[in-house]
Amino acid sequence: MTQIYDRVALIGLGLIASSMFWAIKRAGLAGEVTGYARSEATRETARRIGLCDRVCDTAQEAVEDADLVVLCVPVGAMGAVAEDIAPVLKPGATVSDVGSVKRHVIKAVSPHIPDGVHFIPAHPLAGTEHSGPEAGFAELFDNRWCLLVPVEGSDIDAIAQLRTFWEGMGSNVDEMDADHHDLVLAVTSHAPHLIAYTMVGVADDLRRVTDTEVIKYSAAGFRDFTRIAASDPTMWRDVFLTNKDATLEILGRFTEELFALQRAIRTGDGEQLFDYFTRTRAIRRGIIDAGQDTDAPDFGRGKTST
Repeated sequence: MTQIYDRVALIGLGLIASSMFWAIKRAGLAGEVTGYARSEATRETARRIGLCDRVCDTAQEAVEDADLVVLCVPVGAMGAVAEDIAPVLKPGATVSDVGSVKRHVIKAVSPHIPDGVHFIPAHPLAGTEHSGPEAGFAELFDNRWCLLVPVEGSDIDAIAQLRTFWEGMGSNVDEMDADHHDLVLAVTSHAPHLIAYTMVGVADDLRRVTDTEVIKYSAAGFRDFTRIAASDPTMWRDVFLTNKDATLEILGRFTEELFALQRAIRTGDGEQLFDYFTRTRAIRRGIIDAGQDTDAPDFGRGKTST
């Protein structure tokens, strides 16, 4: 792969930024990668493990002369970070992000982007339940989707360059409107996470089942819930607060479906249950056919897989 940008700045050094750095280095996509994290402890960890070519003590220092700036902070912090770095952004540079919500990020960040700087929001659909700078690995984005969400007037060449960059890190790339993105992610990610948090919370509340029994006798379904519910609390708090409408819409539909299943169980309607489970089973097959998981007994989840 050839170099796409001379200098890339990663603001926030958690799982996604860390994985981006290792993927950039694997493919030689940038001449230099600078990084910044708000926590001094995180910056020290990054320096210790060799994360980024240069770890800076301020966000402004990190983005100075950068051709691509990627905001890898929780969506609730995007606006403040954009405001901080705006005065030193290089003319002609591209600012992007990796947030799981797009309409809110666009509203928060766009007002701070100077004329002559390109703003192209993005969202890599990849992750694990682990977080922090030491959780990253170069293969995180391989054969996973990254959605680009250009804003009105986004430069075509800058979009193409960012697409090539993400493809170089192993991603499949598509473009999507911000509102549609937020609705799709409410279905595929946000609502499932909230349901997982709820199910684990229910198990915790059922004092008739001791903590030891919940842990000791966890079947595969509950284990998957706990895996999802182990995700970063700050990130998910911000996701639900900033994608409220789409998440509530999907949760409303989920509640309707749940009531229908409750009724089928109560009335002994085995045919409805069988038909429902058959239809939903096909979704799982489609995910496997699309290469987004495997049919291995562990769902393809090794120590470093998604």
